[in-house]
Amino acid sequence: MTLLAACKPKENRKIRQDNTTPVVNASGTRINFPQKKSADFFQTEKISSTSLMADVTAPAKVSATILRSQEGASGNIVLFDNPELSGTYSQLLQHLTMINQIQNVNVRQRKTELARIKDLQEHGAATGKDLLESETALAMEETNLISERSAIIEQEAKLKAGGFEPKQLRSASAGTAYVICDIPESEVDKVKKGSNCQIQFAAFPNEKITGRIDDITDMVDQVTRMIKLRVSINNATEKLKAGMYGTVAFGVSEGKALSINQDALITIQGRNYVFIKIGPKSFERHEVNIGDQIGGRIIVFSGLRDGEEVVTKGVMQLKGLSFGY
Repeated sequence: MTLLAACKPKENRKIRQDNTTPVVNASGTRINFPQKKSADFFQTEKISSTSLMADVTAPAKVSATILRSQEGASGNIVLFDNPELSGTYSQLLQHLTMINQIQNVNVRQRKTELARIKDLQEHGAATGKDLLESETALAMEETNLISERSAIIEQEAKLKAGGFEPKQLRSASAGTAYVICDIPESEVDKVKKGSNCQIQFAAFPNEKITGRIDDITDMVDQVTRMIKLRVSINNATEKLKAGMYGTVAFGVSEGKALSINQDALITIQGRNYVFIKIGPKSFERHEVNIGDQIGGRIIVFSGLRDGEEVVTKGVMQLKGLSFGY
């Protein structure tokens, strides 16, 4: 009797059921948590189509600085880091001076003399030889003018190839520095003339200086497929010197697109997935087709819709529940 009594189960004993284990459907695409506090562990973000900006960086160099000239000089001083460009710019100024001299002095004088000789010839005071010599002198000055203008085209082309606009150089204010950098041909349509950028120089590692994109040159390097971009900086303190190296960063717009945080994405056997929250305690796995990564964001072409809440924290736990590992 004693033995039988010991083996008899207690009628009032209750079996405690586990109500914390998440429930996963057979395909692993949906996960439900019995308790809301368990689901609250997973953080989400509501996605929408937004304009993405990527910080594109490029090595840069202070290629020229503008200094105030001595009193009485005709223009400011341009200091280039490249001696060849310095020589080209000097020749350009010389040709411009000659053009001014020939066009406004020499040609005018020759035209005046020719008019006088013609008048004298009409009154019998000048010979045909005098008229021919006057016409020849005018023609020579006009030929010299054409030659000087042709030389200017050559000098301007060299300056433009170096990233400079000759006319802007001549009118640049003292206290300006010009930075030249190269950008890939594929990025040129995304860079906007007149927009701001940030430059950090090796000489001032803890300081970021704001510059303005002045121009994008008209030439593509046939070997590197790079295009020169010119940035102007206020250098009133003259702290920036020609030849200083730095890095320029500017925002590149990628247009409007759906994007997710990089932490939201998992990749299994070459396929990309995210988890979205479909209820207070429920999550669903979605396969997505992705594009480029812009900063910490990844463009999504399909698999998601505006307004859906994508899990950004706890993704690896959901991955384990969904795929069983």
